[in-house]
Amino acid sequence: MMTIGNINFNEQGLVPAIIQDEKTNAVLMLAYMNQEAIQKTAESGVTWFYSRSRKRLWQKGETSGHIQKVREIYYDCDADTLLLKVEQVGAACHEGTYSCFSRKLGNGQWQAEPVVDAEKVYSQSVSSILYELYDVIMDRKLNPKEGSYTNYLFTKGQDKILKKVGEECAETIIGSKNNSKEEILYEMADLWYHCLVLLGYHNISPGELLAELQKRRK
Repeated sequence: MMTIGNINFNEQGLVPAIIQDEKTNAVLMLAYMNQEAIQKTAESGVTWFYSRSRKRLWQKGETSGHIQKVREIYYDCDADTLLLKVEQVGAACHEGTYSCFSRKLGNGQWQAEPVVDAEKVYSQSVSSILYELYDVIMDRKLNPKEGSYTNYLFTKGQDKILKKVGEECAETIIGSKNNSKEEILYEMADLWYHCLVLLGYHNISPGELLAELQKRRK
C-alpha cells in the first residue's frame, strides 16, 4: 500500500501537484505540496499547498472562499507527481477564471473570461488582509530588518509576545467598558496584530486558525 513516505519529494521536500476537476477533467492549476500539506489535505478534505515564495503552508480558498473539495488523490509511476481530483468551489485562479490555464500559446491567442470578480473577491476579504499582514510578520522573522518592532518581539521571545497579547487584550476590554468605538477599534487592531505575531512564533498560519473556526461551524 502506497503511503506518504513512499512519495519521492525533491531536494526541497516538495512534490508538484496537478489539480483536476473531477467531473470535466479540466486541469485547474499546478501547485507544490510537502509532507505536511499532503497530511492536512488528507485530514481536512480540502487542498493545502506549500508556497515556495512565502515559505509557508496555505489552504486553497483561504482568502476567497473558493476551496477545492478533494475526491481522490493519485500519484504517477515515479511517485514524484501527484494528481488531485477535486470539486472546485468558485474559481481556481486568482484572476477569477475557472482554471489557471486560461491562455493559449501561439497564433490566435485565446484567454478565458473570468467567472468571478477577482478584484472584489480578494480586495474585500478580511482574511486576505490578515494574510498580507502575516506575510510581513513572517518576512521580518525570516529576514530581520533593523528598527522593526516585529523583529524586536521575535528577538525578545515568547514571554514578551505573550505579555503584549495580554496587555492588548486588557486594553481592548477597557475600550469596551468605556463604550468607545475608537478605542475598541484601535486596541483590537493591536490585539489582532500581536496574535498574528504569536501565530508566527509557533509557525502556525492564519489558514489553520480559519480551518479550526470552519470546522466548528459543522
